[in-house]
Amino acid sequence: MKRIIRGAAVGLVAALALSACGGGGDDDKDNPLSGGGGGKGTITVGGANFPESGLIGEIYAQALEAKDIKVSRKFNIGAREVYYDQVVKGGISVMPEYNGALLTTSVDKSSTAATTEEINAALKAKLPAGVEILDSAKAEDKDSVTVNEQTATKYKLKSLNDLKPIAGQLTIAGPSEFKTRQQGLVGLKTKYGLNFKKFQPFDAGAQPTLVKLLKKDQIQAADLFTTDPTILENKFVVLDDPLHVFSAQNVTPLVHKSAVNDQARAALNAVSAKLTTQDLLDMMKRLVGDKDDQEKVAEDWLKKAGLA
Repeated sequence: MKRIIRGAAVGLVAALALSACGGGGDDDKDNPLSGGGGGKGTITVGGANFPESGLIGEIYAQALEAKDIKVSRKFNIGAREVYYDQVVKGGISVMPEYNGALLTTSVDKSSTAATTEEINAALKAKLPAGVEILDSAKAEDKDSVTVNEQTATKYKLKSLNDLKPIAGQLTIAGPSEFKTRQQGLVGLKTKYGLNFKKFQPFDAGAQPTLVKLLKKDQIQAADLFTTDPTILENKFVVLDDPLHVFSAQNVTPLVHKSAVNDQARAALNAVSAKLTTQDLLDMMKRLVGDKDDQEKVAEDWLKKAGLA
């Protein structure tokens, strides 16, 4: 849901940007995304308009540079409505993606694929011929039901299955649309039989209040994104979702086939083999909470993972 909302929020800007891009041909000199971007033999790594995408893009870029591959960076370039077309055309060589959102916003809006395997199979079957996805990481940034530490301890909660006997005692919070979406209360009731005591809506701008109330146990559960730094800071517990109410959103490199050779593919797949959701949580805390430099955060993770 997060990735879709971000795209919608900049829809008008994206449309204007795409209009400016025209056909993306060689004569489109005013478009900073047109062409190969960086010269012959250079891999252009992109990043969308939010911090986590730029961080993952920087990790990809440094992983490639560690293999003596020349890299050009184009970060903060906009939402999927802008950058997806440029990957297809070759203006961007490598783009950090979230497989579930990529599928349902740009490739097959009617898809009901939910698991990592189902989503990636659909992407491989339906992506344009000039692009492909590489290996997905275990790392995900997706909706979740997250509970505070005291609730998790009191009821010994680890999974959404554990909520069924006590959901009627709990207040859950989230954006207003969470109440009516399949990837929300509707799916939680259908798949897990969960009926909460109360739903408290918190829309854009109210995130700090939601987190404060969750910490104080005035609400006991919330729809939080799995790499939200407040989860780590407040020792909140993300409940496992074995029945996949929330579709997979694995970090996955989207690449323009002709721009990346086998060495580059291997370097990017090595990142995916190591990157976990906990890694993203730790790095986003440094990046957003501690205001550390993106380049340093990426460098430190690559060294820790043995990839630099």
